[in-house]
Amino acid sequence: MYQKTTYENGLRLITKPLDSTRAVTVLVLVGAGSRYETKELNGISHFLEHMFFKGAKKYKNTQAVSEAIDGVGGEFNAFTGKEYAGYYIKVASSQLELALDVLSDMLIHSKFDPAEIEKERGVILEEYNMYQDTPMYQIGWSFESLLFGDQPLGWDQIGTTELIKSVTHDQFKKYQAELYTPDNIVIGICGKVDIPKSKELVQKYFNMPKTKKTRAYKAFKKPEKTEKLDVSNKKTEQAHIVVGVPSVSQQDPQEWTSKLLAVILGGNMSSRMFINVREAQGLAYYISTSIDTYSDAGILSTRAGVDTTRTDQAIAAIINEYKKISETPVSEKELTKAKNYLKGKIVLKLEDSEEFAHLLCRHELLHGKVMTPDQINKKIDSVTVKDIHTLSKKLFKPANFRAAVIGPFPDNKPFLKILDQS
Repeated sequence: MYQKTTYENGLRLITKPLDSTRAVTVLVLVGAGSRYETKELNGISHFLEHMFFKGAKKYKNTQAVSEAIDGVGGEFNAFTGKEYAGYYIKVASSQLELALDVLSDMLIHSKFDPAEIEKERGVILEEYNMYQDTPMYQIGWSFESLLFGDQPLGWDQIGTTELIKSVTHDQFKKYQAELYTPDNIVIGICGKVDIPKSKELVQKYFNMPKTKKTRAYKAFKKPEKTEKLDVSNKKTEQAHIVVGVPSVSQQDPQEWTSKLLAVILGGNMSSRMFINVREAQGLAYYISTSIDTYSDAGILSTRAGVDTTRTDQAIAAIINEYKKISETPVSEKELTKAKNYLKGKIVLKLEDSEEFAHLLCRHELLHGKVMTPDQINKKIDSVTVKDIHTLSKKLFKPANFRAAVIGPFPDNKPFLKILDQS
């Protein structure tokens, strides 16, 4: 069982012992994702994540941070999502204090040296170019922009080149002060955990002043009207497509119904999309259906890599699968298979202490309560055939269908015709 500790400054700690490992993961989640940004600051959350590794009070530069963790054979990384940023270190359990020392120094005492900022601009611009040159990455962002429109959920986390080239030390400090506050931070320690010792060390290293976050994000507002199609005309050997619909949020009672719906449609190699679109028709090399859920919005979509001469057929075939599942209820056998698959994948995922820490901390940060694997399994088991059918009919209405395409297509009319006729 996990244990939650709330310190006087508002910081929350989730500890979860795992018997099967001698390692420990320390994960720090901060409610500082890209949806907290304004248009002018689009990209600062991600750039700030990079800057935390560039030198602080004790570990004065990137080399010092790297050597501290490399020296004990540890792993460390960071990521920026739409709703939060995360920083983690995984080490042998005997090195827990080192992990907390490094993370707290980075996140509390970073210098944001102007010289380091200038160097990092080039790194992030190259990362930006990499995404632009990698359609498998870019297509997902194109689809989110199409579906969510011109608001933070519709913007790329990497941001704009204007922000990357111009953001300053003072802007970093201000953004950090607004969001990197104890009440907006959850720390997870999972693995071979000594709970009393963990609580004591977190108190020692994250003894931050009691401040509260002063920046909030605006609730998602459904665009009054969005385009049905986004086509990026680009010379590629393979077309990349995403076809999907707006879906439910993390707080919707149907969240787990949507996850199972995605599994049935395209979650594995025995799913409908794989069998009917890839195998039976040979229309795609890769194809999968997934959901993206946020606090107040969501997406269900199928992405595929397809032959440039048959892209219109692939889009039509995906839409046809959406229509079929909304018209005819799935069988109990198919739903049971999806439930067993999803629960099995969760078990495998949680073999990793970083994934376990992420699960517990994400729910605590975003919703103020932890969700355990047992609670998740109960939600999965409670979904019925009727639930799947009801949600399918709600989501897969012709007016909801949207598609993003990247490939050598100067004319988007054939794709628009498919969406208009669906």
